[in-house]
Amino acid sequence: MSGSRVARAIVFAIGALAAVGLVGGCNRTDNDRVQGYAEGEFVYVASAYAGALEALHVRRGDQVKAGDPLFELESAFEKAARDEAERRVAQAKANFEDVKKGRRPTEIESMEAQLREARSALEFSDKELRRQESLARTRSGALEDLERARSAYNQDSARVSRLEADLKTARLGSREDQIAAAEANLRATQATLAKAEWDLAQKRQVAPQAGLVYDTLYYQGEWVAAGRPVVALLPPQNIKVRAFVPEQRIGAISVGQSARVIVDGVSEPLAGRVAFISPRAEYTPPVIYSRETRAKLVFMVELRFDPETAARLHPGQPVDVQFGP
Repeated sequence: MSGSRVARAIVFAIGALAAVGLVGGCNRTDNDRVQGYAEGEFVYVASAYAGALEALHVRRGDQVKAGDPLFELESAFEKAARDEAERRVAQAKANFEDVKKGRRPTEIESMEAQLREARSALEFSDKELRRQESLARTRSGALEDLERARSAYNQDSARVSRLEADLKTARLGSREDQIAAAEANLRATQATLAKAEWDLAQKRQVAPQAGLVYDTLYYQGEWVAAGRPVVALLPPQNIKVRAFVPEQRIGAISVGQSARVIVDGVSEPLAGRVAFISPRAEYTPPVIYSRETRAKLVFMVELRFDPETAARLHPGQPVDVQFGP
């Protein structure tokens, strides 16, 4: 064999061995992978009350921030109830303030004038009683005049005491039990107002967290039953990967372990971590993702990602997973 033929033979043999090695390496890489798919945990936004869909503020595919308006249901009844509750609170508050006050200023002035008049009469009665007592000691006055003076003094003294007590009560306001009742009524109406405001707020729903508007389930004008979701949100942190690991390999995987997710069309694998391992071998991979027999028993493993990485995945997307050391 000539030297050139020997050289070509050697080169061919080396190339064949390299090809075999490459194929073997690829097979080993494939054997390290397991099947999986991306899945989303959706946030379904609904109202606690029924009503016609009056306004839909978002469309499928929109990105929303926490607090952005999503939809409104008709709320005429709730608005009327809220307005009535507000008026009842205003009425109860005015009544509560009124019972804490004393009588009106003009009434107080009238009672003060009566008290001054009674004190003047008492002063005169006191002088007359003293005079009659002095005459009685000198036996110059009649006994009937002394008794009459003493009776007038006692009456005027009692009248002064009564008017002083009435004036003090008038300045104090209502009794404590009346004030307590008025305060309790005010608190009850305030609670009714809070309930009415909550009912009205339920007809206007906002995004509970940032995410993608994955779907809208009703059109404007349609009747929405109580508790039925109108908008489905997909926050990026709610996207995960479910992988299916054969029983022979599950013992080498633990929660918190790192993993690489290979996605078609993405040049670099996505980094994630194992968040959950099924405690029982009761999962089988979906038929559309299975490369082997459907009946092969596997363990389901869930992987989680940071929100920025998770946003690159789409629910239902098939992936391959390689678990790190």
